[in-house]
Amino acid sequence: MSAISPQRRLSTAEERRETVLRTAIQAFAARGYYGTTTTEVAKAAGISQAYLYRLFPDKEALFVAVVDHCSARIRECHAEGAAGASSADPAAVLEAMAAAYEGFIEDRDLLRVLLHASCAASEAAIGEAIRTCYARQVEYVRAASGASDAQIRAFFARGLLGNVMTGIDAGSVDAPWARTLTG
Repeated sequence: MSAISPQRRLSTAEERRETVLRTAIQAFAARGYYGTTTTEVAKAAGISQAYLYRLFPDKEALFVAVVDHCSARIRECHAEGAAGASSADPAAVLEAMAAAYEGFIEDRDLLRVLLHASCAASEAAIGEAIRTCYARQVEYVRAASGASDAQIRAFFARGLLGNVMTGIDAGSVDAPWARTLTG
């Protein structure tokens, strides 16, 4: 009786690219754009650095792809929130999106990547990527909610404050300033 061995399926370049992006999020979240090497990302992804460079021409392109990936995930989060809104009223849609986002940013790696991207925005391509990320979010929120500019500004102000408070783990601080800003 011969054993039939299952055929090994090789991953496509696109599947490997997605794996590298997920791994790179963790690496860049820990040490930022400037503190992370492509060697670290390749090793964590289980590929050679040469193969990493076949997928992404350089570290900057990899980081920009990570920012784009995070941007797409945020948009999906906002879409899920909007779909679960209790009504089509702009305030209700914004509240549903905000609630979805509050849970979403508990993924601190994704959050830290966005904060690092803002800090590395002096690099032309990274600055363009993070501005595009915010532009896409604003335009999606506008289209999905029908909210006014003032409502959208308040929505993003709340979200950006939430990013900082989550990033510094202010929820674990029992002090008046932390309660004021996280309440």
